[in-house]
Parts: sequence; C-alpha cells; structure tokens
Amino acid sequence: MGQDNLRDRLVFGSVPHVGESSTDYRERMAQIQADAVRRREEELHEQSSPLNTASARIQIWERLHQVDLPRNPAHALIAIIANQTGLSADDVLAEQRLRVKGPVAAAPDASL
Repeated sequence: MGQDNLRDRLVFGSVPHVGESSTDYRERMAQIQADAVRRREEELHEQSSPLNTASARIQIWERLHQVDLPRNPAHALIAIIANQTGLSADDVLAEQRLRVKGPVAAAPDASL
C-alpha cells in the first residue's frame, strides 16, 4: 500500500496525548475524522473534474477504491469507472491500452 493511501487513514486505537483531557481528545479525534471526510469528498470531486485528464481521473479513482484498472477490456469495472469519473467507456479503454503499451521511449538524439 503506497504512502498516498495511508495519509487518509485514521490511526485506530490512538491514545490521548500526555495531559490531554478527555474532551480535548474527543475533539481532536472528531477533527481528524472531519478532515478525512473532507479530503475524501475533495478527491471524489477531483475524480470527475473536467479539469483533470482522463489518466488523472482514473488514477484518483484507483487510489480512492484501492483497485487497479482491470486489464480485460470486457471487465465490468470499465463501465463503473467510466460512470464515476465522468468519462466514456472508450476513454477508459484508451487509458487501458496506453498502460498496456507502457511508456513511450524518447527518440534517440540524432546529434550524437
């Protein structure tokens, strides 16, 4: 699990800080939870924002759901990802094809 996935998780079983009152501890935990909910809502918005590329939207979806883009073009998740990211199924399939091809190598420098 990458570091990005860990930043939104609450640390369950946290103990109060030394000298922290029960009220302060409950308020701190409530604030941590509220911050996590706010971050998740922001990422849910970002996963369908037209300001983000198709690739970025799919990566956000993958991070939120902790599921990789399926490799099978007929997989049922393709339609779900398209719906939740505001993309067409063709856009999701195009990203899938790009990932299968891998990164494009840079052309060799002719001046060498």
